[in-house]
Formats: sequence, C-alpha cells, structure tokens
Amino acid sequence: MDIKRFIVDLTPPPLVRIFAAPYVAGKGIEAGVSKADEIWNASRLHATLDLLGEEVFRREDIETTVALYLRMIDQLKGRTHVSISCKPTQMGIHESEAYCLENLRKVVGHAAPHGLHVTVDMEDHTFTDVTLRLFKTLRDEFDNVGTVLQSRLFRTRDDILALHAKPCKVRICIGIYNEPKSIALTDKPAMKDKVFDFVGLLLDKGHYPEIATHDEPLVRRCLDYLDKRGCPKTAYEVQMLLGVPRQDIQAEIVDAGRLMRLYVPFAEEWKYAIAYLKRRLAANPMMGAYVMKNLFGR
Repeated sequence: MDIKRFIVDLTPPPLVRIFAAPYVAGKGIEAGVSKADEIWNASRLHATLDLLGEEVFRREDIETTVALYLRMIDQLKGRTHVSISCKPTQMGIHESEAYCLENLRKVVGHAAPHGLHVTVDMEDHTFTDVTLRLFKTLRDEFDNVGTVLQSRLFRTRDDILALHAKPCKVRICIGIYNEPKSIALTDKPAMKDKVFDFVGLLLDKGHYPEIATHDEPLVRRCLDYLDKRGCPKTAYEVQMLLGVPRQDIQAEIVDAGRLMRLYVPFAEEWKYAIAYLKRRLAANPMMGAYVMKNLFGR
C-alpha cells in the first residue's frame, strides 16, 4: 500500500480545497487567464493554462471540455506569454483513439492561427503509446503542438529517439505517477539524473526541451550545461508549478534572459481541483507544509 496516498485520500475535501489555493488559479477560464496575466505583468513569467479534469468518460462532458478549450483559446488571442495543455483522457480517449484525435485536432487547429502552443500532456504509462501516436499525427499537420516525456520510465530514451522528425517542444519531467518498478525507476536521484541526460539528448536531436522540475540543483546543473554547450537561450525553457515557492530562482532565470514558465491549472468543477491536489500532495507531502506556512505566516 502507498501510505502517503492513503493518508492524502483520507484528507477531507474542504481541507484539500484550502491547500489548493496557492496551486490552482481558481474556478473558470477567466480565473486562469487572469492568473496568467498577473504572473506575466508582475514577474515576466510565462504560463501554460490547463483545465483540470481527467478520466472524462461521458461524451457530453468531453464535448463540454472541448468547447471550453476553444473558448479559452479565443480569450487568449494576442497573449504571447501563454500556452495551453490538455490531456487525452479529457478528449475522448476512453471512447476511441479516432474520437480523441478529432477533438485534439479541433483544439490544436483552433490555436494555430493565433500562434498558441498546445502541449498534449502525458498521463500514466498505460497512455504513453497512444499519446505519442496522437502527438505524431498532430505534428504532421501542425507546428504548434508538443508533448511530455517522463524520465522515470525505462522506455523514455527510445521514445526520444523515435520522436517526430520535425523539431518539437518536449516537456521533460520526473513524472507524478507511481509506476511499477518493472518499467520505471524508483530512485528519485536517478530520475533527476535522467532528466539531465534527456535534456542533452533532446537538444542533440534538434528538439526544444522544457525542463520541468522544482529541484534547484538540477535546474542549475542543466543551465550550466546549456551555457557551456553554447545553447541559445531561445532553445529551451524551465517550467515549474504555480504555487511552489521558488520565486528567487525563477527571478534569476528571467533576469538572465531565459524563459521561465509556470503550469497554471484552473477548474470548472472543484472536484477536479481536489483530485489534482491529492495527486500533488501524495507525490510531494511538503506541499502541505508550504500551504500551512502561507496560511499562518512565515
């Protein structure tokens, strides 16, 4: 049994909702867009907006989700500091791959004329193959689409080597899902070492790595490597989650002329925000400590 997950699952939803405050922009598209504008105007931090909600099964709910993404794209016109992220399990993958592709195509195609980048998010290992197939099909048709790879999976090096021939943006992260040890690393330092290795491999293959981690030594290790390699500051970016207290290094990255992006989730229904926070708390119990510190003073 995963003890951390068990304890988090026992946490009452009202308490989880309190925990959510720093990490979720709020309820509705306007909350997400406003938060993206706020962090840009205050700190020159870019954002990727994500509508929380996965494992969506009913066609009616899927169609509502697609419509929300299309409306969000309309509201983001002219905002070069924002991209968007979405998940196959929001877009109909449980009904069929063809239906999910149709919905993703609507979103990516609607975003393309406005110069908005769309990341097809990666979920647990059971969706890795289909997510990469969807991404590669979309990449044949559009230039404004990227995806995510998780350093903990044994397969990730091969997945990088098999990426679409067109250069693309790839978020490289440890991954939040507790994967079986038969297919994934279980040692966090080893996962972080793989993030570093894969940043170099992505660059070698002509891609744009999005370095997604809150581990400051790892961030500095990657940036030092990129500088020594002579890599242009426009050829990569660093990504972190909204709410995690890393303001000093974020400001340092921006001041150095590098691109720093925050993952900014928002919810149409709080049950999705609560599910998101429970996953995050299970993966990193220190998030609860951060929240209590914010609530009761530093």
